[in-house]
Amino acid sequence: MRSIWNGAISFGLVSIPIKLVNATESHAISFRQIHTEDNGRIRYRKVCELEEREVRQAEIGKAYEDADGSVIPITDDDLSHLPIPTARTIEIVAFVPGDRIDPLQMGSAYYLAASGAPAAKPYVLLREALKRSNKVAIAKFALRGRERLGMLRVVGEAIAMHGLLWPDEVRAPEGVAPDTDVTVRDKELDLADALMDTLGEVDLEDLHDEYREALEELIAAKASGEAPPETPEPATGGKVLDLMAALEGSVRAARESRGEEPAGDGAEAEVRSLPRRGSTPKETGGKKTTKAAPAKKTAAARKSTSKATEGTKKPTAAKKTSAAKKTPAKSAGKSENSAVKSTAKKSASRKRSA
Repeated sequence: MRSIWNGAISFGLVSIPIKLVNATESHAISFRQIHTEDNGRIRYRKVCELEEREVRQAEIGKAYEDADGSVIPITDDDLSHLPIPTARTIEIVAFVPGDRIDPLQMGSAYYLAASGAPAAKPYVLLREALKRSNKVAIAKFALRGRERLGMLRVVGEAIAMHGLLWPDEVRAPEGVAPDTDVTVRDKELDLADALMDTLGEVDLEDLHDEYREALEELIAAKASGEAPPETPEPATGGKVLDLMAALEGSVRAARESRGEEPAGDGAEAEVRSLPRRGSTPKETGGKKTTKAAPAKKTAAARKSTSKATEGTKKPTAAKKTSAAKKTPAKSAGKSENSAVKSTAKKSASRKRSA
């Protein structure tokens, strides 16, 4: 990798000669401006507005324009004599925990390569010290005409440096958040949690630039005289008015994309089982939830129904018992009457024969 800056790391009284190389690269596809009538390249010429002529690169210098429009020339010799110790040195000023650095401050990333064999021992010393302390180094350095802030950390077996914005260069997030009062229900948070759990984690190595790939296919097709690939139909959808429905649909779509079974009633039960924030499962805000009321009513209804059934069955059994008791008495009465009648008939027949 080609170095963009040569200097040294100042680590107390230890000096480590290093080379600064870019740690990132852009894979973006760049375009040229052309004249659409004949595909001629459009170029920009540097013209002096006083002489109205094009000037060469060697004739171009730097200057500061004051508020009143006056121009103050600044030469490279002027810049080289600035009284700053970081002109060719990355000066470490502190060691802090990594989480103390706001990601909003982080900018370009560089690798610090040891410059020559004498730099190997102090380079490894600083690297191992950073590893064992679990801290990052805060440093100052000068690059491209200005002093900058940097953060040194270990990446693999190398030391990397992230350019940092100065704290006063980061804007406060005033006027960014909604200025209206919004109430988020626990049910909505539960569904958001379920969506986050369903999406899960991802290996960043699996992510790629789909737009760049489609653009490469378009360029290849036009270069070979073929028809460019068709644009896929956009996903149908309208304005979502129901946030709950949108969350439930998102959870369902995420599960289907991961090859899981479509979520039905069981998914809703799973979402309900998630613990509510700031409340117990039985109570919310000191009051019993309304979910337990239907269960109690159902149990009470069943109890009253069973009692009613028992009350209905008892009279029936009593009637059957009384009927069973009455039946033998009636039968006995009938047999006695028939016996008396037969005796009277026999007595009458005897009197006649006498």
